[in-house]
Amino acid sequence: MEGIRACLVAVALASLFCVAHVRSSASDHRYKAGDEVPLYANKVGPFGNPSETYRYFDFPFCSSVPLKEKKEALGEVLNGDRLVSGPYRIDFLSEKDAEIACKRKLSKEEVARFRTAISKDYYFQMYFDDLPFWGFFGKVYNVGKADPSDCKYYLYKHPVFQIFYNKDRVIEINVRMDTRAVVDVTGDEPVDVDFMYTVKWKEIDVPFEKRLDKYKSSSSLRQIQWFSTLNSCVTLLLLTAFLATILMRILKNDFIKYAHDEESADQEEETGWKSIHGDVFRYPKHKSLFAAALGCGTQLFTITIFIFILAVVGVFYPYNRGALLTALVVIYALTSGIAGYAAASFYCQLEGTNWVGNLLLTGSLFCGPLFVTFCFLNTVAVAYKVTAALPFGTIVVIFLIWALVSSPFLVLGGIAGKDSKAEFQAPCRTTKCRRDIPPLPWYRKTLPQIAMAGLLPFSAIYIEIYYLFASVWGHRIYTTYVILFIVFIILLIITAFITVALTYFQLAAEDHGWWWRSFLCGGSTGLFMYAYCFYYYSAQSDMSGFMQTSFFFGYMACICYGFFLMLGAIGFRASLFFVRHIYRSIKCE
Repeated sequence: MEGIRACLVAVALASLFCVAHVRSSASDHRYKAGDEVPLYANKVGPFGNPSETYRYFDFPFCSSVPLKEKKEALGEVLNGDRLVSGPYRIDFLSEKDAEIACKRKLSKEEVARFRTAISKDYYFQMYFDDLPFWGFFGKVYNVGKADPSDCKYYLYKHPVFQIFYNKDRVIEINVRMDTRAVVDVTGDEPVDVDFMYTVKWKEIDVPFEKRLDKYKSSSSLRQIQWFSTLNSCVTLLLLTAFLATILMRILKNDFIKYAHDEESADQEEETGWKSIHGDVFRYPKHKSLFAAALGCGTQLFTITIFIFILAVVGVFYPYNRGALLTALVVIYALTSGIAGYAAASFYCQLEGTNWVGNLLLTGSLFCGPLFVTFCFLNTVAVAYKVTAALPFGTIVVIFLIWALVSSPFLVLGGIAGKDSKAEFQAPCRTTKCRRDIPPLPWYRKTLPQIAMAGLLPFSAIYIEIYYLFASVWGHRIYTTYVILFIVFIILLIITAFITVALTYFQLAAEDHGWWWRSFLCGGSTGLFMYAYCFYYYSAQSDMSGFMQTSFFFGYMACICYGFFLMLGAIGFRASLFFVRHIYRSIKCE
């Protein structure tokens, strides 16, 4: 237990450091008249493919100033951010009107690149004093009918910056493209372009602490989200309560029946879940794999709790670049001891002897598929030359975190779990001979049970999943973490209850193989989530192309697999508590 406490203390300290870092950043961003305000160009890409982004200066934009790359944190690099000094110079309170940034002669190849980008709705992202803003490359005029050859392609060359300030601080920036200052890039001939820009300043009384409020969801959208989420959750909770009442009445009748049989000392053969008391606590097959899955699920549940804590205290404010990914990497490394302890402790309770092999399996059960997926997708990113391709130095840093932090914590947790010498608490003795499971109807077999188990929990979260997908795989901003936390708690409650109910009906059918079944039923919501990915991709998004498709389905497979492990662990823990309780309540011979 000392190793687990050390892991939790380390995670708590890391969380406090993140909060302190975020709070301390509010003391910066003060300027005097004439001071240069930092402007960074980030990335460009097709609007429908959020993962397909390229460096800003991969396109022949104005680059008359020396390029300086901004030092980025680990999470920013993982997020695909590649900030370099922007093409425009903006001084505090200094206005400019149609200032020439540079003059360029675009070759036929460069004109063709811009034309292709405009046809795919390419956008750019920049940061001005850490405030993000966006704009499109150009516009398409369809002067004919449906024939693409009748389209005219125009490149914007004149952004107009409207900047709002409060005393010595920048509060807001808006950019619009001057639609009258365009360049026709329809043809295949070289074009001369005069890139220019306009800067306007206006004072407002909005405090600096509220300058990010404009990036949060609108109040009307939050109200709709609250109403729809609470409406579905209340309905599901009522249904769950109704089913729980029925289950409790059935259990009560079972207890009365078995108590009456004991008093009458009848020699009739036992039936129902009592008849398998000698097999219900028989250890499952592949117990090392089972304990490893339980350990990984416990770790992922702990990570989720810490992420919610950081979200509620305001670490993941809008466009805090890479904060979430940094937190995930750090917290995952520091909580590896929890996975090692939970897996090794339970494996030893199941009388396992190869605890070293169990630790190796625990360390690779989630990281293994994630590593294989990352290698494939990073190769795709390198081939497409997108910013999602991680530099070699970042890969080395991640490897060192895994080798020097995650792996030692995993080993320490495993040693602590092995030395805990906890015994498996079984209210009934297990017989030497395994009891045969009677033939079961098709709807009581594993696959139909998994399908039924995942449907109700998924129904509780599918509305919130849409908003999450629109944020992660789109351009919306997600800030309603309180709603998400409420939905997560409801998901845990419904998953635990549904798994317990199905476990009871399985035992009532005299099927004692409930260990793996309860884990699979609990984690089946992850399978429904992945099935929803296909619907979202085809009906709710504009994503296209091999690169974006592979990124979406590849990383979502890892995320849904993580949910499968976490909810599977929750479902099994709830079922284990329930099974121990009901068999402790009867007299077993």
